[in-house]
Amino acid sequence: MITKEYIASIIDHTILKPETTPEDVIKICKEAVENKFASVCINSCYTKLVAAEVKNSGVKVCTVVGFPLGAMSSHSKAFETKKAIEDGAQEVDMVINIGMLKAGEYKYVKNDILAVVDAARGKALVKVIIEACLLTDEEKVEACKLAKEAGADFVKTSTGFSKWGAKSEDVKLMRETVGPDMGVKASGGVHGYEDAVTMIEAGATRIGASSSLKIIG
Repeated sequence: MITKEYIASIIDHTILKPETTPEDVIKICKEAVENKFASVCINSCYTKLVAAEVKNSGVKVCTVVGFPLGAMSSHSKAFETKKAIEDGAQEVDMVINIGMLKAGEYKYVKNDILAVVDAARGKALVKVIIEACLLTDEEKVEACKLAKEAGADFVKTSTGFSKWGAKSEDVKLMRETVGPDMGVKASGGVHGYEDAVTMIEAGATRIGASSSLKIIG
């Protein structure tokens, strides 16, 4: 049986909506510490705040980069990564350039990921958001291969800001593509315990959720 304690330990407790306030962020930091979640996942303006709130708790600081579209320059993503790490980020969730992937510009996509991996090297984990809902299965496989080749630590299904979030069949495909040693994060649409179990059984080793308390409740 997959316990709720285990699920809690792999949840990135997430708050990324544009209307999020500092008060909202402090609230989820307290929830993350109390429930021993893996991390708090936030937009970069809140990195310092989260780092202060979860200090010495064991909860990690996870900052999104190039979010949510992934269409900014690689230089911008690298700069954003470096600044996030300076502010206390221990994990970085970056969005690939989806349009370039769909155009077959694989070298560009790999170098885009690599810019973030290089900026984070030795300082923070990198999770690569492929936005699976916008890709064919072939493109999902290619995106995962490029992330692995670039030295990323995880592949992640979704931003939660597009057509839909994580699907178990995408998690399974991503796990089959990257093998057993790379992380797979299911994010978006995980609303309850059963959803989380389904994702874990499909191969997820991290869950991104804003419904974390409901999942473990």
